[in-house]
Amino acid sequence: MTMGVLAPPAASASARPDTVQQGLNALVHSDGLPAALASVKDREGRTRTYTAGVGDLATGSKVPRDGQVRIGSSTKTFTAVVALQLAGEGKIDLDATVDTYLPGLVRGEGFDGRHITVRQLLQHTSGLPEYEDLVEDDILQHRYFEPRDLLDIAFQRKAVFVAGKDWGYSNTNYVVAGLIIQKVTGRPLAEDVDRRVIKRIGLRHTYFPATGDMAVREAHPRGYHRDSAGAPLRDVTEIDPSAAWAAGQMVSTNSDVNRFYAALLDGRLLPDAQLAQMRTTVPIGDTGAGYGLGLMSRPLSCGGVYWGHGGDITGYETRGGVTEDGRAANIAVTSIPTDGAATKHLESLVDTALCR
Repeated sequence: MTMGVLAPPAASASARPDTVQQGLNALVHSDGLPAALASVKDREGRTRTYTAGVGDLATGSKVPRDGQVRIGSSTKTFTAVVALQLAGEGKIDLDATVDTYLPGLVRGEGFDGRHITVRQLLQHTSGLPEYEDLVEDDILQHRYFEPRDLLDIAFQRKAVFVAGKDWGYSNTNYVVAGLIIQKVTGRPLAEDVDRRVIKRIGLRHTYFPATGDMAVREAHPRGYHRDSAGAPLRDVTEIDPSAAWAAGQMVSTNSDVNRFYAALLDGRLLPDAQLAQMRTTVPIGDTGAGYGLGLMSRPLSCGGVYWGHGGDITGYETRGGVTEDGRAANIAVTSIPTDGAATKHLESLVDTALCR
């Protein structure tokens, strides 16, 4: 099957069924997700975009091809890149403590910024507690949060483990990391992400929403939320994403996300020494996956690994990554599944797209 840049999936009855399109269709029809969209680049550099479902349940409109979505925790990789660029410039020491930059800020039951390093923040080995599940969805959707508001919420809890003794995913780590970046540069984090990453590699459809910017700017599928399994879907496209901030506030497209991770692995964003540290992982349980500094590696069924970082934020879930030989796949759906099965199907489809 011939594949061209941004070509629609083949419609011919005699064409070999496209496994990526089939997978997206299944996410919509079997898993009950409103829409799914993907961008896939093969070894020869040919890119193809896909859609399934409807972009707006109220109007039945089509899913915009390669439309913008909220990318959630893929933002963490952008934040980590800025931190590592600053490390390469000698402005941040990855093995310095949080208190070196933010004295007295990180204190609570079982955790202390004098004993947590920047590296542990970026790698989720700090033991800092999570704040996200303590913020109710309706408040999360409409309220503006300062980063320190998020820490006040998180620090009501005790440490999950002693810093450096385990791995545990926590958005709190990246809120602290974002504050360190701002302290070092004297500029808003969004400006550094834009200047140091987005503009540097020419991501034309990627941005860090400004304060009060609740809409998605370009063509996009609407995002939806179910309060529980079987509950009706409600439109949550317009939210204040400040509760995610350095951990998950950004908007992009599947193609731009692929370009970002490809540029990162190609060494266009970090010096070799910092990229090597970013790719030095700790195991994520017994999953076979590893977590570096804001970057995950996952094994492929066809051999080797891919590098990336998925994301969940109100209305959207994304998964994907890139391989050493230039393959790339990123897939988004327009609701966070209420059970783990659909997310597993999404992750399996990334493997399918990269291995076919």
